[in-house]
Amino acid sequence: MNRPGLLLALLLAVAAGAAEPGYAPALNWVLPVFTRDNHRSMTLRGAKAVFPSTREVNVVDLNLTVFSGDAANRVETVILSSAATFRPQESAAEGRDGVRVIRDDLEATGRDWTYLHAQKKVSLQGNVRIVFNAELKHLLK
Repeated sequence: MNRPGLLLALLLAVAAGAAEPGYAPALNWVLPVFTRDNHRSMTLRGAKAVFPSTREVNVVDLNLTVFSGDAANRVETVILSSAATFRPQESAAEGRDGVRVIRDDLEATGRDWTYLHAQKKVSLQGNVRIVFNAELKHLLK
């Protein structure tokens, strides 16, 4: 993605307009994000998005798919969680419930997680399990 935090900035813009009293949550929504060259960068999906304030977006059944951002259109990472909170001004997301991070080279699960969009970094704090799908040469030397 050419602009770190673009996705979360878009969510902030939605949240700013959605924080009005009586606003209904977004249901079964999809937010595709593209690079400046019109390549798919990311797709964010959820069963429900609630906007408690302009600083937070709460998502139920998060499915965040990060693409290579080029003509190859390769999926780099998929992040799945039953509940997440986005903090657009910090370009971050977090959740207390379980998360599943899927890549070609590994799959990780855990609880109490944080995703920092600018660094494309996921941190897991509890019940962490990682399965590597790559060869680890000379691991026991």
